[in-house]
Amino acid sequence: MNDPNTPTLKRSLSLKYVVFFGLAFMAPTTLFSTYGVAAYSTNGMVATAYLVALIVMLFTAYSYAQMVKAFPNAGAAYTFTQKSLNPHMGFLVGWTIILDYVFSPMISALLLGIAMKAYFPSIPISIWIILFIIIVTVINILGITVAAKFNTALLFLQFGTLTLFVVFSIKGLLNGQGAGTLLSIFPFIDSNVEMSDFMSVIPILCFSFLGFDAVTTLSEETKNPRRNLPRAIYLVTIIGGLYYIIGSYFLQLIWPEYQSFNNPEAAYMEIAMFIGGNLLTSYVLAEGIMAGFSSAVASGASASRVLYAMGREGVLPTKIFGYLSPKYRTPVFNIIIIGVIALSSLFLSLTTAVSLINFGALFAFTMVNISVIALYFFRKKQRSVMGTIRYFIIPLIGALLTGSIMVMLDIHSLILGGTWLTLGFLYLLYLTKMFRQPPPELSFEEAN
Repeated sequence: MNDPNTPTLKRSLSLKYVVFFGLAFMAPTTLFSTYGVAAYSTNGMVATAYLVALIVMLFTAYSYAQMVKAFPNAGAAYTFTQKSLNPHMGFLVGWTIILDYVFSPMISALLLGIAMKAYFPSIPISIWIILFIIIVTVINILGITVAAKFNTALLFLQFGTLTLFVVFSIKGLLNGQGAGTLLSIFPFIDSNVEMSDFMSVIPILCFSFLGFDAVTTLSEETKNPRRNLPRAIYLVTIIGGLYYIIGSYFLQLIWPEYQSFNNPEAAYMEIAMFIGGNLLTSYVLAEGIMAGFSSAVASGASASRVLYAMGREGVLPTKIFGYLSPKYRTPVFNIIIIGVIALSSLFLSLTTAVSLINFGALFAFTMVNISVIALYFFRKKQRSVMGTIRYFIIPLIGALLTGSIMVMLDIHSLILGGTWLTLGFLYLLYLTKMFRQPPPELSFEEAN
């Protein structure tokens, strides 16, 4: 029985805040900052690439929705795999998914530092990064409700960016700029595209949908999680996918000649200046900084909950990772640890961090799909015609899709991700005394 004086996670989030939180984690405006590079890889078919990624992610989102109904706990993919397959595999999934959340704030800090350094070249980038991390850490310590409301405000600014881009693009297209038409299949089809180049960008785009995984880490802080979380998972995936598809569609229409960008990494700035002048360009720059804060707050909060779920039952040292602040009811030590890790943005490259994140996300996605089959089809014997479709065929397709995309990752992602997974396996050997005993399991007692 739980000690009534022991602090617990507080159920305070309604459906809308969970959806906002997941979308904020996705940082939808990353569409614009990655558009130029993606356009080169896909021969301009970025909208099609996002559509393919959305379809792939919907299969995995379906599996997440099924699993969160069974296990509405803070451990997310770690919990799902642990209880459906076995505790050892659950540990390895938790170990790899930590990469996604722990390194995401570091990426946001690095991107913001680069942007602010461009504005204020006399101020060292380290100052901006440290200040950014302090603010994000304080927001997350104050509580999930504060973090959710903060992210909600910034999220609306991100949708404002899409709205402005679409409005200015429509105005330009009606005036004969770009393709000169509002309706075209050009952004979706190009006979000259190389399929290998097109598919190479899909793994990166799949990571853009990680927000639906992030919301499952808030299970113990969501009101009526078995009803609200499956809805949130689908809404986050679909809304985010539509944002990416609509945005890339108009970006391609208003600037069809993607080969003419002066700098592909800053292509969206060229387009913003072309269709909206200084007004749109300034807004996009300012909002990009805010999106960095939004994504870092969401990913930091999610990572702290995964660590808390593992620390609460002794998979990680309980006194540190399983601790909750009596005042704020947040995993304070975990939040601080994530902030310290984010300081690695002062030393690591963006490529290294992104490589780790892609591997962790796709590995976790694949295992959650397999967990649905193990739990419902085999253990619960849901083998009717509908049961076979729902709990075997659909998740199997999801597992095959995410597994094949993981194999398509570049060599750096596979090496770095594989190294991290090996370290997790070695720690698991130590934790279980060479598999002579199982790792600790979550108790699944409901939070107050």
